[in-house]
Amino acid sequence: MAGKNKVVQPRSIGLTSLRRGPFYTVASVELGNTTTKCILVTTNLQTAEIFEIEKEVRLTRDVRAPRVGETVFGKTIFGVDLTRESVSEMISDILTTVLQRARLDINRDLHFVVRSTGVTAGFASPDEVGTLVQALADGCLNAGVPPRKMTASLSVDNLPPGLQDFTWLRKVYFDGAVASSLPPSDTSIVANEMEGELVTAGIKGAAKSTDIDFRNPVITMDFGTTLAGRVTDNGYPYAKTIGSFAGLAGAISDSLVRLSGMVPVKNGSVLDVPLQRSTIKLEVDDVWVQEARKYIRVERVNRTDSRFGTVPVNGKAAEEAGVLLIGVDAGTNGSKLEELARLGSSIVEEAGIETLFAVIDHVQANIVQQILTIVDSEGLVFAETSLGLTGRSIITGQKPKLILDSLKLNNSDLWIANHDLIFVEDGLAMGAAVAARCMNSMGTTRNPMGGRKGDRCIMTERMKLQKKRHE
Repeated sequence: MAGKNKVVQPRSIGLTSLRRGPFYTVASVELGNTTTKCILVTTNLQTAEIFEIEKEVRLTRDVRAPRVGETVFGKTIFGVDLTRESVSEMISDILTTVLQRARLDINRDLHFVVRSTGVTAGFASPDEVGTLVQALADGCLNAGVPPRKMTASLSVDNLPPGLQDFTWLRKVYFDGAVASSLPPSDTSIVANEMEGELVTAGIKGAAKSTDIDFRNPVITMDFGTTLAGRVTDNGYPYAKTIGSFAGLAGAISDSLVRLSGMVPVKNGSVLDVPLQRSTIKLEVDDVWVQEARKYIRVERVNRTDSRFGTVPVNGKAAEEAGVLLIGVDAGTNGSKLEELARLGSSIVEEAGIETLFAVIDHVQANIVQQILTIVDSEGLVFAETSLGLTGRSIITGQKPKLILDSLKLNNSDLWIANHDLIFVEDGLAMGAAVAARCMNSMGTTRNPMGGRKGDRCIMTERMKLQKKRHE
């Protein structure tokens, strides 16, 4: 049967409908290299469809400068200094703003808050990442979020009365599998492992509003400023993570526009360019595309690598855990980003900004092709594997169309001819909604998100597995 393809944007929902229930409402708070977001999403607990309530997106470069006495614990990929206090203030303000605009009451209407970060490229150690996670928590607490709404419930009694009929906590407990996918046995393989987990869960959740059965096995990719995502197998009841991604994604596009004269030179991005992307042409001079490709590396991360595309990785741990780790870089740890910037400037001078954006679309679509080719060459693309893509630098412009037209496997068959493909807006935020439900065992057996494509709900198998563990 031919594969299906969909582009998913979450439907919106109003406060009146929300309070009629049964809905499970989650705030996704994310500090990224380029943007900081707070997105309120809610899930219909009967249908498993996810809706968007409200969101706020700000530029991370606008975080205030460190003050005297504050300790800089890390930087964004663009060199913006971060302190625990400055991050906390930004997160508190953006969360408060979104809740007020949506007219949601923290105690009555908000059920859970999930915090995540893509800012790992400028970090030197796991301790620095831990400080950032603590700063995110500080911001949520300062906004008035109770601690119990940031941790998994251990019993049904910890949930609001209106939600207790929708949890399976009486029969199963949260054992670390989000949307029936287990993390790698060694979570130090890549610094943004949590991002990959949330993105995978979010794309699975987004698919519930389509006719695509996006369950294991899957390949997911998030093209934010940096790259995240997973490859899962067809294990049952839980799939294993057999592949992971790291390195540069949107940072490549940002570099190509950095000397265009239309963005700040130091930390500008494609988001700064006011352009009507729907009018951009598809055809460009392939010479420019091939010139950009000369500076970009897409390859399997080596055993000795500790950083790839500026992101901390552990090549040895990946090899020992049997996880295929694929990285994307410009030179070595971004050493060729300057060449990409100069190339982008030349393209603008010769043919204009619209042509540059067309080149960017071709370059990013080609990166997806190269990644998939490596995964396939390792034998990790199964007959049932579906592909999900999200992130600002892969779902914008003409990239989805280019990918649909050209994505191939090693045997030259079009991917779309045999596999399902889905593009999702705000996949990470939707993943927060799914993860929060998983942590509180709020699955729907009639509309399962876990398990294998075309298979039944895994609830019975989960109960058997957990019972066996305690025997």
